[in-house]
Formats: sequence, structure tokens, C-alpha cells
Amino acid sequence: MTDHHGSRIFSLMFPDAPRDFPMRRSVRILLRTLHIITASILFGGHIFDQPVTELEPWLWGTVLSGMFIMLTDLHASFAVLLEVRGVAVVIKAILLVLVPLFWEERNLLLLTALIIGAVSSHMPKQYRHRLL
Repeated sequence: MTDHHGSRIFSLMFPDAPRDFPMRRSVRILLRTLHIITASILFGGHIFDQPVTELEPWLWGTVLSGMFIMLTDLHASFAVLLEVRGVAVVIKAILLVLVPLFWEERNLLLLTALIIGAVSSHMPKQYRHRLL
């Protein structure tokens, strides 16, 4: 017996061809730009030991812009989670969750997340989109 409901969900999550939407490229450029700006200010604020209350809006900007970037990827296909770039996002999220737990190491955790983001975003497409 075939599970048609399960196969429908699978085909929605993993379409044969990635889904698109109007102005996708422009939306992603805008989101990525906002993400780089907010993450840079957040990291710099931690490096220069600014008060956490001053950094909170930049944290939210970084988290929200990153989430929206990931949502545009997931809209295309959940296969992104099985690619190098998706795994990099998961690792970055884990590093960010560790910041409050290892506050004294926050600069190293944030730097590591930034390095992973820079490398995974700029590596050749053949590696960035490689399925793991």
C-alpha cells in the first residue's frame, strides 16, 4: 500500500525542480545585505565590549535576516538542508545558540560563525550545492 499523503508531503518538500518566486534574486540580495550589515555590527559590538542592550536590535536583525534567507532556500526545496551550504547554516545556528552558554568565548564563537558564513557563501557553486 502506498502512502499518498507522505509522498505528497515529500514532493512538496523536495520538488523535482526548485521553486522560484518573482524577484527572488533581488529579495535574496537585499536580505543578504541586511544580514551582513547586522551581523557585522553585532560582532563589532561584542569585540568592542558594548552593552548587551545596545546589541540586542542587531542580534534580532541578524537572526531575522538569516531566517528569511533560509526560508527563501527552503521555499525552493528542503534539499538545501542536505547540501554543504545548508549544513553550514545549521552549524552557524548552533554556534550562536552556544553564545549565552559560553559567554566568555562569544567573540570566538561569533568569529567562527562569520568565517563559516563567508567561506560557505563564496565557495564555488559545485561545492556549495554538493549533497552530503
